[in-house]
Amino acid sequence: MSTTDRTHGTLFAGRYVLERKLGSGGMADVWLAEDQELGRRVAVKILHERYANDEQFVERFRREATHAAGLSHPNIVSIFDRGTANGSYFIVMEYVEGRTLKELIVTRGPCPVPVAISYTRQVLAAIRYAHRNGIVHRDIKPHNVIVDSDGVVKVADFGIARAGASQITEAGSIIGTAQYLSPEQARGAPVDESSDLYSTGIVLYELLTGTVPFSGETPVEIAMKHLSQTPEPPSAHRHEVPRDLDLVVLRSLAKEPVDRYRSAQEMDRDLELVARGEEVGRETEEAATIVLAGTGTAATTAAERPALRPASGGSYAGAERYRAYDAPVARRRAWWPWLLAAGVVLAAVVAGIFVYQRVQEQIDSNTPVAVADYQGIKESLAVEAILDDGFEPKVRRLPNGAVEPGTVYDQDPGPGSRLAKGSIVTVLVSTGKAKVRVPNVVGKSEADAVAELTRAGLNANSVQINSAQPAGVVTAQAPAPGIVLVEGSDVRINVSKGPRPIAVPSVVGLSYEQASSQLQVAGFAVRRVDVDSDRDLGTVVDQSPAGNSTAAKGSIVVLSVSKGPETVEIPDVTGADRQTARTTLTAAGFKVTVVTEDTADPAFGGVVISQEPIGFSQAKPGSVVTITVGRYVAPPPDTTTTPEPPVETTPPPETTPVP
Repeated sequence: MSTTDRTHGTLFAGRYVLERKLGSGGMADVWLAEDQELGRRVAVKILHERYANDEQFVERFRREATHAAGLSHPNIVSIFDRGTANGSYFIVMEYVEGRTLKELIVTRGPCPVPVAISYTRQVLAAIRYAHRNGIVHRDIKPHNVIVDSDGVVKVADFGIARAGASQITEAGSIIGTAQYLSPEQARGAPVDESSDLYSTGIVLYELLTGTVPFSGETPVEIAMKHLSQTPEPPSAHRHEVPRDLDLVVLRSLAKEPVDRYRSAQEMDRDLELVARGEEVGRETEEAATIVLAGTGTAATTAAERPALRPASGGSYAGAERYRAYDAPVARRRAWWPWLLAAGVVLAAVVAGIFVYQRVQEQIDSNTPVAVADYQGIKESLAVEAILDDGFEPKVRRLPNGAVEPGTVYDQDPGPGSRLAKGSIVTVLVSTGKAKVRVPNVVGKSEADAVAELTRAGLNANSVQINSAQPAGVVTAQAPAPGIVLVEGSDVRINVSKGPRPIAVPSVVGLSYEQASSQLQVAGFAVRRVDVDSDRDLGTVVDQSPAGNSTAAKGSIVVLSVSKGPETVEIPDVTGADRQTARTTLTAAGFKVTVVTEDTADPAFGGVVISQEPIGFSQAKPGSVVTITVGRYVAPPPDTTTTPEPPVETTPPPETTPVP
């Protein structure tokens, strides 16, 4: 289940029923949920899934849970549970029904001085407890401070807290919010408890004046002002801020930690004195003077330190005005004192009557009057009604998409509150939907572009197009960057699908050289893969993508090319007997065909006279080898008679008679 598809009634982590989203930040979403096991409402903070594999974000998320879970204090949001579910990291924390200090400042303006002191002292109580446990928050700002309906302050978001002093840089970037960074944080130097006190001083400054002491167009510009620019006292923006409260704020904003308060307890003690109308100590006054001089302790002399505005009225004037009456008065007896005393008494009686009448008139004029309901009417009518009721109107115009422009949608104090005549009644007048400037998202991925437009309060309308850009990259947008639109407007972004697909030629059956040439002419790249095949050597037997399909121009077509038929050597069986020859050829993987040939030579009878293919040549396994086997045939008998040569008859020798 992704972060975006969680809806009312979804069971998360097998225990928490999500009711509604309370807020969304750059790192996580916060949901109001019902704990099914303990039957209580809780806030569930769920890390965005796109950061689930980012070690830096996961570590920051884990650190928030670890540090805050170890702190149990009335002014710190409690952590109840943590873990992972459905691929998301989550933290379950105390649900505080209230608003952040930032929301109160934006909607109501500067805070009443006593309330500002009370809120800051509660923040200091939380910081002091964290510091005692070795934790430096490092991101104290009004956005991380929640005030409930009873005025109880809760400090949240220990996401970049560290145990003890540490470096403020992570992955080459400054951690924290630029407007509330201490100078050492802006330098990327190690931070300690005094850095939290500096940020608390800026929170107090904003509560009193409705603005921060240092602002700028970029975080770098603001950081440089923290390092080099001298802050104005809060009383320069708001005259009712007492002098001693100026001193407390300025000391907390010293550039060097050594010139600030040494602990949250020390700063809280000065605020307690201011709340009681008493003066702060000389050390705080000297430190504040150093801040206004724009130098450090070692570089500032008494002659160089500028003076703050003198105290005015009330207990902040100090005790000096009473010492003039401490000197002894000479006692002399004379008549004229009695006469003077009588005159003084008479004058006092007359003056008393006059003063009484004026005071009574003032009391009558300051009798609290109920504040009417000015909501739902046009600004001009509301201002006129406030003046008619004897109050001073203060108009603040803010965006509100749910209310028609020019109409009052909130007021402070609320209807039914009782105020003295002449008091200020603030009305919030809608200017309609907020105006936002369109960011430049060309060249970014679709996911990043949609996220940036969403953060700006705009709706992304993605349109897929073919282009030479890689797939998923934004190639154009409308309206153009810098155009101001009403919040919630649509911004079209063209997202590349890659080049337009073209037909792939069919090259199966061609030689590799022919196939490669055709494909390259058509605009494709070619990759060769040699494979076993019965086809002739170098013949394309397959291709991917297939022929006559479509693919992006410039994409790769893989050609499977035959390595040629596989052959083996044929055994030479000439001279072997018929059975031996058959067995030998069969064992070599060949089929055998036997033909016979008559022979009159008994030596060739039953013997292989010849074979085809001949022995020791190459042929594919399974092919046929023909062997010719001799068959002895005896020659027929000779039927012709050879005549015998004639026998010569030798006549008997003549017998010579014996004489």
